[in-house]
Amino acid sequence: MPTQLSQRALRATSSEIREILKVTASPDILSFAGGIPAPETFPSELLRCAGDRILATESSQALQYSLSEGFGPLRTWIANRHDVDIENVLITTGSQQALDLLAKALIDPGARVLVESPTYLGALQAFSLFDPVFVELQTDESGIRLSNCKSGELGEAGLVYVMPNFQNPTGRMMPLEQRQEICSKMKSAGVMIIEDDPYGELSFSGQQLPSLRSINPEGVIYLGSFSKILAPGLRVGYVVAPGWLMQKLILLKQAADLHTSSLDQRLVHEVVTSGQLDPRIAMIRSLYSERCASMLDALERYMPEGVLWTQPKGGMFIWLTLPNRLNASKLLEQTLDTDNKLRVAFVPGASFFALSPQPHTLRLSFASMDSERIERGICALAAHVSVAMKQQVNC
Repeated sequence: MPTQLSQRALRATSSEIREILKVTASPDILSFAGGIPAPETFPSELLRCAGDRILATESSQALQYSLSEGFGPLRTWIANRHDVDIENVLITTGSQQALDLLAKALIDPGARVLVESPTYLGALQAFSLFDPVFVELQTDESGIRLSNCKSGELGEAGLVYVMPNFQNPTGRMMPLEQRQEICSKMKSAGVMIIEDDPYGELSFSGQQLPSLRSINPEGVIYLGSFSKILAPGLRVGYVVAPGWLMQKLILLKQAADLHTSSLDQRLVHEVVTSGQLDPRIAMIRSLYSERCASMLDALERYMPEGVLWTQPKGGMFIWLTLPNRLNASKLLEQTLDTDNKLRVAFVPGASFFALSPQPHTLRLSFASMDSERIERGICALAAHVSVAMKQQVNC
């Protein structure tokens, strides 16, 4: 007799993005689906040299169990960069683990969790396991609009999850006045903010706005990651949180994995203190800016009238809105059909909505393909969109 699964396990669902990536592993598919960094940005030589030095001089520590809080020198570097005490920094196994730990710490069944619409699919997955009541907040091209929300309504919520910088999936950037507004209203309502910021360093201009945490330090939990500026395979992220929460997060992490890889934390520390981090970030910004411009140019030249898209100033994503009558999931089936000379992948947008999916939306990532492949892929995608629009009209 098989053991019965828990209700939490039964609620777990696969990420649509991960399922698509299984299909798009074929080399004959031009994939805009995965939000993956360009491999040519990985600091392979720096990491190799760092690994040689660490294993030659610190192997007994780097290969041993370690503190759940994380490698002290790396936590100190993060604390200095964010102007906080080291006690407010916890190293996590990627920022995805941080979302899981925060869900365990802050979400009881039935708790109201406010989210952008659309929002990051990985956060919805992490939170959903703890049976919250999602509340979608109105958004526009700049992000959340709170003008229609009353403090009493906000006060019923346990927390709000936002990505102010180059949001996944839309690529949008929250303006300063909106950052100040959300911090002020959530502080008045007593609602904690989770600020997820994996793309903040990827501003094409290099200019950055104040974080929500810097505006309201006690009311914001900040999530950071080295996946987009170094290498995602290292799986090193971090949480900056108030002291009252940090001790519980440490206990929860002990139960989850004891600690993040000692070796990987040291590798990250070696690179970020080498003097090469800021030049590398500048290189990544330049590369992604060029690729984003190529995609925007191709969309402008090839997409039929009636298709809209965002104009990101950083990050890795562009968000497309098709005419209402089209369905992006059905479009994906057509673009991946083996009869096509050129097959193209993207992520249908419906999965990024907590409650009110919009089937006529989709996400494109420009980070991991060069300009020539971007143009070919967008040209092919646009042709499929045009056919789909004609078929709908003829019906």
